[in-house]
Amino acid sequence: MLSLFFGFLAWVMAGISVPYRYWKVSTLDRNVETMSTIYENLWMTCATDRAGVHNCRDFPSLFVLSGYIQACRALMIASIVMGAFGILATLVGMQCSKVGGENYILKGRITGIGGMWFLLQGLCTMIAVSWYAFNITQEFFDPNFPGIRYEIGEGLYIGWSSATLALCGGSLHLCACRLGTPEEKMPRPHQHRRETMYSESLPSQPASSQYGKNVYV
Repeated sequence: MLSLFFGFLAWVMAGISVPYRYWKVSTLDRNVETMSTIYENLWMTCATDRAGVHNCRDFPSLFVLSGYIQACRALMIASIVMGAFGILATLVGMQCSKVGGENYILKGRITGIGGMWFLLQGLCTMIAVSWYAFNITQEFFDPNFPGIRYEIGEGLYIGWSSATLALCGGSLHLCACRLGTPEEKMPRPHQHRRETMYSESLPSQPASSQYGKNVYV
């Protein structure tokens, strides 16, 4: 249950991080008296002035964007899809679930597949937010960069938290499920047969002893 909670929470946080506006925030310039704060995410760029007025504009075209932004978009969307598959597989593989009947070997394998989906979700999210943060820091410390310098925003921290939870949840899944021990999961029918044969042989003992006493009488 703890691994499922981690996976579900990571999936929710990844869904919050994707549309979150503050992936990178512009730094304040000391030489400018009235300066708007500019912030961006994977889908739009926004600006707010000191009066608190926000103006947002979507990126005009996919083909004019930088390659890392396009890759981060694909990775974040893939992480959300993988997280949904992980949650579904975990719910199906639970022992209290009626799907699959009492085939606990199959359920254990499905749970292991859910853990793999959570691990892939965490890896995709970690790669996306780390790649985005790397470009921010690279531009920030480049003395020859002519554009606006940005700092890491809150959206990246949400993404890092989501990736960490997903990796922890997937690891717990793989550690908890036992795919190679069918003896502990499946009932043994020959044990019931031995108990039945033993219980049937018990009443025959008093009969033989009673017959032996009658012979001597």
